[in-house]
Amino acid sequence: MFKSLEDLSKYYLVLHPRMATLIISRCPNGRDNVMPASWVTPLSEEPPSLGVAIDRESYTFECIEYSKEFTVNVPSHDKIELVYNLGTVSGRDVDKVSRFGLKLIRGRKVSVSVWSDAIGVIECTVEKSVDVGEVRFYIGRVVDVYVVPELMSRWGWDFTKTNIPLHGWGRTFYLVGRRYVVLRRTK
Repeated sequence: MFKSLEDLSKYYLVLHPRMATLIISRCPNGRDNVMPASWVTPLSEEPPSLGVAIDRESYTFECIEYSKEFTVNVPSHDKIELVYNLGTVSGRDVDKVSRFGLKLIRGRKVSVSVWSDAIGVIECTVEKSVDVGEVRFYIGRVVDVYVVPELMSRWGWDFTKTNIPLHGWGRTFYLVGRRYVVLRRTK
């Protein structure tokens, strides 16, 4: 019935697709860097906290270590190619904001910028971090969150009005499809 994956290091594919986000961080050179990331997860409502796994060899790692702040920016579905392309170059080698024509605006509660085309933004300060294999897992305290109001309902994103990219693997992305609502609890 089941078959083992040949490469145990690809276990995470069982957990994909995952929402693709853009992590913005302030770097030692004063510039902002933008990195696509799907390894982002809610951790706690009280205090509001999220986690993000960042490769320790990445430029984003250097930038978050420097600024101790970051923003999580949610793109809409029409930005999938941009999200992918932002991950094909390193901010160490190129100013991604200029190269891709990104418009950034000031964060409301952190010094790091936010992407003006995002449909949702979460501003975070680094609370703690832990090294796990090749990544550093940052626990971010959520200090502000804001969305394009007409795209949200009290249950989250209104997928009759927008969609969000879900990253599968490599160049593969998905969009949210059907909605299923459980009508009542069973005991």
